[in-house]
Amino acid sequence: MRGPDVPARSLDARALAALAANPGCARRAVLDGAGVDKARLATALGSPSGFGQSQFALTRGNAFEARVKADGGAELLRLAHTHLDPGAEEPEGAAVPDLSAQGPEGRTARTALALREAVRAGGWTLLDHPMLVLDVAGSPAFLEPDAVVVHPDGSWSVVEIKSFPMVDGSADPAKAGAAARQAAVYVLALEEVAARLDPAPRVHHRVLLVCPKDFSNLAAGCAVDVRKQRAVTARQLARLTRIEELAGALPEGTCFAPDRPAQELTAAVEAVPATYAPECLSACELAFHCRDRAREAGVVTRLGRPLRAELGGLATVEEVLSAARGESGDPDDPAVAALRRAAALRAEALRDAAEARQEAAEASATAAAGRTAVTACP
Repeated sequence: MRGPDVPARSLDARALAALAANPGCARRAVLDGAGVDKARLATALGSPSGFGQSQFALTRGNAFEARVKADGGAELLRLAHTHLDPGAEEPEGAAVPDLSAQGPEGRTARTALALREAVRAGGWTLLDHPMLVLDVAGSPAFLEPDAVVVHPDGSWSVVEIKSFPMVDGSADPAKAGAAARQAAVYVLALEEVAARLDPAPRVHHRVLLVCPKDFSNLAAGCAVDVRKQRAVTARQLARLTRIEELAGALPEGTCFAPDRPAQELTAAVEAVPATYAPECLSACELAFHCRDRAREAGVVTRLGRPLRAELGGLATVEEVLSAARGESGDPDDPAVAALRRAAALRAEALRDAAEARQEAAEASATAAAGRTAVTACP
């Protein structure tokens, strides 16, 4: 579906968190499941994506991560001990196993083996960029967290390293929330690895977030509870329609290769239904394309999911306006009744405003006439 000579683009935790946040979008599920490069696809469709990190931010983040993991991860393990497990022994001489292997499947198997060996050995172990796998609607997604720490008691914790600053012990709530949702995906994948061991090690739901301290190169850490994000992500991923069912409903020969003619490519993309919402602008490369189509169709989801939920069965702006004018809709429907009440209040407010402007104009004219009469008096 992505083209015979087009390499697959693997899913990462950021994409999975975005996919779980919008489980009703069949378009994203199919494209991600097929490994389509949505940024190239958006450019070929004439709606280039503004989504993604700048090269400067990536370089800065990689430099900070390398600094945190220097000397065998001594600083990172110190933060893990301080914020996640202060009652354990000091992380001196921690093991850092080699996780290199051929291909993502090989790295996944090597990571699982290293985790088992770390549990048997005891003590602190740092897994640098392990490879995990998570089933998403019938398709495997290979994930690479920044690090996983094995505690002396055999439990596991996810470490998320970000380049945004932590000022006075707290980070930007929006960025920290995005990091928590991403870490929750890693926790889910790590739980699948733990479930295959007997006894199953404990996977902590408190992850370690490491950021620069007060815009410096020093590292600061804090424990983030991701139980809520983990539960939401697990529930949303479970609700995703299996990819083969979505693909089976597409026309024969549907292909999303970016070198296809624009008209053919547009038809292929439009064959897969999308569920656009404003949140897509910060999470999906196809957001601009889907927003334009949503505007053309007049769907109310482009105004936000909360508003869409309030409107019940009214799916388009034209339906909403028609119901508000009393031209359609069931009067017993609470959404229709609320719209008509709002329309009546708006009409009343506009009428009162018009009357007030008329009175003001008449008063101004009367005053002007009085001034003229006084001026004309001998």
